[in-house]
Amino acid sequence: MSIVELERSSAARSKLRIIDCDIHPAMTSWTEVHPYLAKQWIDHLSVYGSHLRHAFSEALSHPRMSPDAARVDAYPEEGGPPGSSLELMRTQHLDPNGVETGMLIPLRWNPGSQRNLDFGVALTQAMNTWQVERWVKNELRLRASVLIAQEDTGASVAEIDARAGDPNFTQILVLPKTDEPFGRRRYWPIFEAAVRSNLPIAIHVGGTNGHPSTGGGWASYYMEEHNSVAETMQAILTSLVFEGVFERFPQLRVVIMEGGLGWIPSLTARMDKHWSRLRSEVPHLKRPPSEYIRRQVWFTTQPMEEPGSAAQLIDLFDRIGWDRLLFSTDYPHWDFDDPRYAFRANLSEAQRDQILYGNAQAFYGLP
Repeated sequence: MSIVELERSSAARSKLRIIDCDIHPAMTSWTEVHPYLAKQWIDHLSVYGSHLRHAFSEALSHPRMSPDAARVDAYPEEGGPPGSSLELMRTQHLDPNGVETGMLIPLRWNPGSQRNLDFGVALTQAMNTWQVERWVKNELRLRASVLIAQEDTGASVAEIDARAGDPNFTQILVLPKTDEPFGRRRYWPIFEAAVRSNLPIAIHVGGTNGHPSTGGGWASYYMEEHNSVAETMQAILTSLVFEGVFERFPQLRVVIMEGGLGWIPSLTARMDKHWSRLRSEVPHLKRPPSEYIRRQVWFTTQPMEEPGSAAQLIDLFDRIGWDRLLFSTDYPHWDFDDPRYAFRANLSEAQRDQILYGNAQAFYGLP
């Protein structure tokens, strides 16, 4: 039996059995993608570097005492940033937590937010190959996400089509700070390609577009910035619904990642109320917004708002739909959700298994 098979067998014997929908891998340096980049872009990196859509955006908005938004115990002994060591990921997370499948969500280097679109396209292609060669081929429990440079719609469609049918990839990853609201028709070819490829769209917190992070301008504090991610997800979901994306593409599946959960019932109720009174403005919507969301949108559990009582958490899950919750840990970030303690409520064994494993298994079509 191979080392990988032994590890999977060990995980299977664990008390936990989970599908983790949010694991963040990291490169030790740009040189990791050099084998997958043309010399033109290697030289570009050397001379010009990464150039995102607003100044200093390579310096994350997290507290300086916690670089890379990471757990303090997630730094590999051999050096490198958290998430860069497969061995540490195995021993710290995959093995002890019974992770049978983990979805890779690369966040740094941000190819979809590069000012130079041609470089961004080349970087998405390189990082997609890097995910497979560096991670998936060395750890059968991991799956890659198709990165796209969403502002170049044609190139995004080509990359989705190129990866379609490759079992190493389970979804298409888009960071929500697009140049325009993501429901606008300029992005519709991406949704069409997703449906054609039978791959869901995963929208994970992040990205830069040059616009302030809040409707009132730039935040003063990390706490404001961190809190605003829920507002960003509300805006993008509203755009997808009211622009008619779900009506036009009824087979499209979307998962909202790391945007919180508490706002979902109130937003859907508010959207339904406005639609009931103003539907003449959007005749392309044939049903209440909440029905589209209930039919085509899923949500990852991390980070969960924690209501004051277990009954309130159960009520929240009832309102969202138990079958629409996908478990995630956000490893190796500082607000990592330990699957042993993530739910502060007395869930039944069936409910726990559904969220930790069953829903994601069905959503991604895993064996």
